Order: sequence, then structure tokens, then C-alpha cells
Amino acid sequence: MDDVDKLDELHIRLPSLLRTPSTLKYAPVNRTARARLARALSGRLDRVGVLGGEDWGHTGCVNAVSWAQDGELLITSGDDTNIRVWRMDPSGSTGADAYSSSDSSHSSSVTADSAGKLSNAASQEEYPFVCQSVISTGHTQNIFNAQMLPFSTRIATVSGDRQVRVFDVGEAVGQSPTGSEMEYTTRESCIRVLRCHTGRTKRIITEDSPDLFLTVAEDGQVRQHDLRASHSCTSGACPAPLVTLPHELSTIALSPLTPYQFVVGGGSPYAHLFDRRHAGRYLRAEWGVPPDADSATTCVRRFGRRSRARGERKGYEHVTGARMSAWNGHEVLLSYNSDGVFLYSTRDEPEIFEDNRGPPSILSPNAKRRRLSTTKSPSSQGEPLTGPDVEMTVEDQLESLLADNMDVMDGIDDQSQADDEDGDDDDDDDDDDEEDEDEDERMFNTEDADSHQAVPVVYPRTRFTGHCNVKTVKDVNFLGPHEEFVTSGSDDGNFFIWRKSTGELVDILEGDQHVVNVIESHPHLPLVAVSGIDTTVKLFAPARGVPSFSRWNNAETIKKNNARASRIGLGGSAELRFAHFVLNYERGIRDGGGESEAQLTQCINQ
Repeated sequence: MDDVDKLDELHIRLPSLLRTPSTLKYAPVNRTARARLARALSGRLDRVGVLGGEDWGHTGCVNAVSWAQDGELLITSGDDTNIRVWRMDPSGSTGADAYSSSDSSHSSSVTADSAGKLSNAASQEEYPFVCQSVISTGHTQNIFNAQMLPFSTRIATVSGDRQVRVFDVGEAVGQSPTGSEMEYTTRESCIRVLRCHTGRTKRIITEDSPDLFLTVAEDGQVRQHDLRASHSCTSGACPAPLVTLPHELSTIALSPLTPYQFVVGGGSPYAHLFDRRHAGRYLRAEWGVPPDADSATTCVRRFGRRSRARGERKGYEHVTGARMSAWNGHEVLLSYNSDGVFLYSTRDEPEIFEDNRGPPSILSPNAKRRRLSTTKSPSSQGEPLTGPDVEMTVEDQLESLLADNMDVMDGIDDQSQADDEDGDDDDDDDDDDEEDEDEDERMFNTEDADSHQAVPVVYPRTRFTGHCNVKTVKDVNFLGPHEEFVTSGSDDGNFFIWRKSTGELVDILEGDQHVVNVIESHPHLPLVAVSGIDTTVKLFAPARGVPSFSRWNNAETIKKNNARASRIGLGGSAELRFAHFVLNYERGIRDGGGESEAQLTQCINQ
């Protein structure tokens, strides 16, 4: 990157300047510094640190990553149900060094893979994060999100056990007098346990207060928690939720510039924008009366798409991640399962939906649209079909399903071979065929059910593609001082960065050995924390040389593989495997082979 040498004033050489915890409070925020930060993120990034390893750090997937206290601290948590608080070490030693010094019997935390790709001595000295505090939360299932509440040292967590917990160890959080990890038990640290939700709690949104925050859960509710007021959850005295929807919710987003609005998404084709500006609500709050569920918020907009993605099954649409802009307050990012990332604006005028598909035909215009069905034949006169005719009908349908998706099966069996061969023409043909056959069925229409059917729909400004979002629930985020970039994780272990203004893909970086779920940018510095299925957190910053973890040179192959994986999806591949198994079983029985294993073809994935 050409501007790297000019960025010292911006604190790119962070550790040499961060020898006191208060330094970050004076990070440059003027226009020149922002411009330099934008240029830094415009260049190639590379991995500059790994937090954790085989013998130290988290012992399960890291689902929660968030910066706290204006970037001085990094909060992480996940499947091991522990909270870890990381801080830039004033001594310049790495977390692995600190761990080794406390127990010399442990080996280095850097894996062989990282050691082969990184100059660890230089990179770890550049960003020497060390874990200062470890809090045992007492959660009985995976932690999905952890946030430090503003103007405090309190940390709130949400988990698969349906609980919301709040912890506070005072000013000792992120500071260890001995230099080694300070461990806190649940009894020492937990100050509140909230059991208001009846489904798995998924995300936390902090407000401009040390006492107020929002949570969202799979029970379809958004709740505001006020730590100043106590109540008994077991007696049913929980305050009314701000939102109750008839489907699961996975994500929530709020902008500090428009704190009266928030967006929620989950098991629906739409994300919903709610507004909390209600005179009645504030009047009730002044008198200490909890608001009614029906009067707490109003859904004012829906964010949707015109059609489903290829491979996205009707009725299984899901918004996995949402983010509202902290820079302008009106832009909204949504990440859809089996589809791309979409950019919306709350300022855009909603469009009137017009269903231009015409009346449905009696017979399907394309034979490829046939699906397995238990509908009775008109000739049956209400009687169930029996005999060989039924067997042949089922077999015909199974053969049709498998024949129509033979390209998908070939993609499962020979994916590695197809990646190495030049198959552009075949892929283009397959894409054209698929688009022709299901374009009409993928379109949304006025009959698609939604709990706020009368609320106007806003359609996206930009769609960002290239990644794959099928396996896990992935967040989405902005990058840059003016949020010039959009980023998302992917099922292939990479995370993708696009230019927001054009939708152009600008970089692909390896962030996990399996799947990247979370990407959080430092509030002032060109430093990005990434986590996923691995037990470690990776740190990325502007590259000083040829980046070792950029996959940009292989971008076309990566995008092609991800497009194929998105079309197959989890549901589609399972359906094909089942159809493949049943068809061969029926043929085996009909040909007199009985249940002989020799007559049955193995499952595709075995």
C-alpha cells in the first residue's frame, strides 16, 4: 500500500504509541486522520495477530466479539461460556508470552499454519493483545453475544439457555495487577440474571446508558431491560416487550444517531423497522407505568427483496444479520441466508408492489418444476392409489427431481475437480437454465404472509455477492471512518469486503479454518477483529508487504464455488440425498434385490 509509511500519525504503529491505557481516548478524529484511515482500509489487509491457541484462550467457537471503552478493550465469548477481556499489553508481550510465563509447561499458542504464514515476532509485537480477565458466566449453553454497557464496566451476555446475564468486576476488568489472567467466578461477577425471554436470546444492542439495553430472541420478542428496576421473572412480572412477532428473531440493529428506531430480522422474508417515538409511552414512563405491548412501538417500514435467491426455499427465508449506520443513521445492511448482503435506506420511498406474473396456468409451463406431492389423482375419486401405478409415479417423480438437479449432484461429487477445470461455459448454461426455470416462482407476491402486511416495503439500493451464507447465522458490518465499505463472513472461511458506493468486491481474506461469522472494526484504527468456528480471534490491519492471507488472486474460483454452494444450500442437498436414497431402494425392491446393500447406492456424502 502506497500510503502505509504516512500513517504513523494515525497510530498504525499502534503498540509503540499505546503504552498507557488512556492513549486511545485521544485517537485522532479530524478530517485528515479520517481520510488516512479510509486510505489504509482501501489497501490490502493482512493478518497481524491471533488471540488464543491450542493451550490458551477460548476452548470453543467464538461467537461474540465487540470493542469496548472506545477501543481500549476487546470483549470475546462463545461456546465455552467464558468472557475474555483483552487489552493491548503495555509491556509489548503477546498473550501467548503471558500464558507461557505463568506456566512454562505450556507450548506456544501459535499454530503451525500461522507460523508458516506469519512473521509472528514482528506482527505480534505490533499488536500485542493479552487477556487480562476471564469471567465464568454460569450460562449453560453457548453465548451468542456480549457487550459492555456504555459509561460502565458492566458486561451483558445472551445465550442459548434463554437467559440474559449482567456481570461487573469493577475497574479490574481488563486490568491485571500481576500481568497474568485474572479469573472471576460467576458468584464474584454476576449481578443480574434476566429470564424474560422464552426462546434462545441472540443479540444485544446497547443504548446511551449504563442501565438500558435491548435484547432479541427466538421467541420473536424485543425487550428493553432497565437495570435500575428489579422484578421477578418467575412470577410473570416482566415488563411488556417492545416488539412481538410471530416468527423467530435472530438480529437487531440500532444507530446512535437515530436511537428511536431499530431494525429486527429473523425467520421472515422481511426485516421490520420500528419507531419508539410515542407520547403515550413517554408519559407512562414518567409515571413509572410499564407500556402496553401494543403501544410500545410501531412498525413503520419493511425491508424486502423482489425475489428469492436460487436455492432459497420458499417459507425458509431468513435474515441472519442487520446493521444500521452509525455514520449517517439511515442506511441499513441486511444479510440473507442463501443470498447476498443488501443495502437499504430508511429515507427511501417505499414502492407499490405489482404482481406482473399473470394468472397461474393449469399445467406447469416447465416440466422441471415438478415436485414430490401427496396430492391424489383426479381419477382416484377420493380413493387412495395402490399398486404398481403408484410405485411408478413416485419413481418418475424421483427420477425427474434427480435429473433436474444432476448438475447439483455433480457439483457435490466432483466439486474439487470442477474447481480445477475450465468449466465456464457449462456453468453459464446451468445458470441460464436455472434462471429460466424458476424465475417466476422465486418472485415475491402479495400472497406471501407477513405479520405487517399493510406496512410499505422498501427495496434495496445495492446487492453485495460473492460469499456464501448457508451454514451459520452471520453478522454483517460497515468498515471505514465514513463506512465506505461493507463486509461479511462466509462459509468458506473467508470474509469479503465490498465498496459500498458501487457494490464492487475489493478483497477476500482468510479469517477462519471453517466459517467466518463476526467481523468488528476498531472504532478509530484500521484494525479488524474476526471470529468464527475456530477457537481463536484473528486481527487484521493494513499489510506491510505482500499479504499472506489475502485470497484475492483466487477470487473468481472462490466466487464460483460459493455461488454453487449457495444454490445447493442445506435443505436442497438433504432433499436430493433423500430422493437419491429412496429411488435406489425402490429399484432394489422391484428388481428382487430385497434390502441387499449391494443394490443400494451409498449416500452422496459418504
